[in-house]
Amino acid sequence: MQGPNSFPRIAYCTLAAAALILLSVGTGQATDEERPFLPQFLVSSTIPANGDLNPYGVALIPDDFPGGGLVRPGDVLVSNFNNSANLEGTGTTIIKLTPPDIVPSVTIGQSGNAVTFFQSNLAGLSTALGVLQRGFILVGNVPTTDGTPATLSQGALQVVDRHGNLLETLSDATFLDSPWDLTIRDLGTQAQVFVSNVQSGTVVRLDVAVSSSKVTVLNKTQIAVGYAHATNPVVLVLGPTGLTYDPHTDVLYVASTADNAIFAVPHAGKATAPVMKGTPVFADPHLRGPLALVFAPNGHLLTTNGDAVNSDPTHPSEIVEFTKSGGFIREFNVDAGQGGAFGMAILSGEHGFNFAAVDDVPNDISFYSLPTHHGSEDRD
Repeated sequence: MQGPNSFPRIAYCTLAAAALILLSVGTGQATDEERPFLPQFLVSSTIPANGDLNPYGVALIPDDFPGGGLVRPGDVLVSNFNNSANLEGTGTTIIKLTPPDIVPSVTIGQSGNAVTFFQSNLAGLSTALGVLQRGFILVGNVPTTDGTPATLSQGALQVVDRHGNLLETLSDATFLDSPWDLTIRDLGTQAQVFVSNVQSGTVVRLDVAVSSSKVTVLNKTQIAVGYAHATNPVVLVLGPTGLTYDPHTDVLYVASTADNAIFAVPHAGKATAPVMKGTPVFADPHLRGPLALVFAPNGHLLTTNGDAVNSDPTHPSEIVEFTKSGGFIREFNVDAGQGGAFGMAILSGEHGFNFAAVDDVPNDISFYSLPTHHGSEDRD
């Protein structure tokens, strides 16, 4: 989804997203005098030195990520889909941001403070951005040569080490034709990588082995098919996007943009054959082209509204919170205009959790670091 290079920053957008997280975790045991009203947060440009635009994927580096590389625990990674001319499917960078509570000298909110972590030889880095805890970053791409649907071509999935070096490019016309988003079930020496393919309307599972030096694909399985998918002159391409996995129930949730619905794929970690979309769990009027999809710490689901199926040009771009059973909770603005919400990520830790969401309109990211006040993992 394409946005202009700059846009007036609306303060309530940032505070609304912060309110979303604060309301989700609830109140704790601290006294009013001890408890801050505002969370720790930053708003920063995602534009690197080469001018890439349109931030899509977001990933947070976990606490157990190995040291000695260009990224450290707490860092934020963002993949860019457009180049400096704002042509869709031509961006080639993953940028890194280090929050100021980790390195106090970080400059906040100025264009160009995004440091390039990885420069890809493939174009159109997508929302398919994830981290393996043993020290690897996965990123997908959906490329064009001129920013139009006419030149869309096959994508791939790249494996990058913590030093920003490309280790391997996974290319497969059947299983990885257009990696648009992904989610990872990380088991340390093994992992399951779930990938949505936007041009074929499919979701696949990659079973991989992870050593200290490489990632090896052991098996590829198509687990869901039949999602609506099509090229679009405004937003380039529509299809299945956001994925998030519930290990307690072995269910994969899929945000299908063109279907304007969230689906549940059963037995996702064990399936040997695909289902037709899965079971629809949320097809609410509040949805307007769902994109990224994550679990909140309280067990609710969050999806970003990209407005691809929204006919109202005055409607704000939002994050929507809902339950696994399909109950709408609330929505919060990411941008006052359309097309701002895309990638987001949540990472829980021992003392709290981090939340980050991009806004494609001004090309920036909002990052929040918040304490955990009570045990909030509840996905049953």
